[in-house]
Amino acid sequence: MSAVVFDLDGTLVDSAPDVHAALNRVLEKRGHPPFSLERVRGFIGNGVTLLLHRSMEAVGAPEAEFDGWRDDYLGQYGEAVCELTRPYPGMVEALDRLVRDGCRLGICTNKPQQLTDGLLAALGLADRFGAVLGGDAGFGLKPAPQGLAEVVRRLGEGPAVMVGDSLADAGAARAAGLPLILHAGGYRDREVAEMGPDAAFEDWATLPGLVRDLLG
Repeated sequence: MSAVVFDLDGTLVDSAPDVHAALNRVLEKRGHPPFSLERVRGFIGNGVTLLLHRSMEAVGAPEAEFDGWRDDYLGQYGEAVCELTRPYPGMVEALDRLVRDGCRLGICTNKPQQLTDGLLAALGLADRFGAVLGGDAGFGLKPAPQGLAEVVRRLGEGPAVMVGDSLADAGAARAAGLPLILHAGGYRDREVAEMGPDAAFEDWATLPGLVRDLLG
């Protein structure tokens, strides 16, 4: 059986609206003007720490305030993790087709585990994945490959592929020795060609075919 390991934010779901809303509440509390949604999309993908460092740098907040920002953001986001977040159109149907094709599904994300589990549960997606690892699960953040390799191990023996949207996903896949399928409609901050995927898609209906082509 083949394993398909997905990134979460910007790959399976468009979570930027909820991240944006939570971050703007943190900014408002500290007297800073709000960020645009597109600006926040560009901050997502490398974990909460980098999201907040980028945000703090943008408003000139001192590094000494990081712990307070982090605690406030995690609280704000955790209370409203799935008010505006939605699966990408056609994603659920593509997952169902992959399962019918005999694939095992997993998630490797830089999002903290508790927030990941809460979001998947709220969307009714948790039962679809045989292994889910967040960025604070002890295996490091992508582009480090350890988390991705651990998800593949938990899913069992056989060929595997990574499906993601960012440079961090590309780096993890390459370091783990896996092919990469790029969700070109996600939060990528590079041109598709720069990330060198083995395949790319925007229409989720095409993903099962790409997986079959790569893994047989």
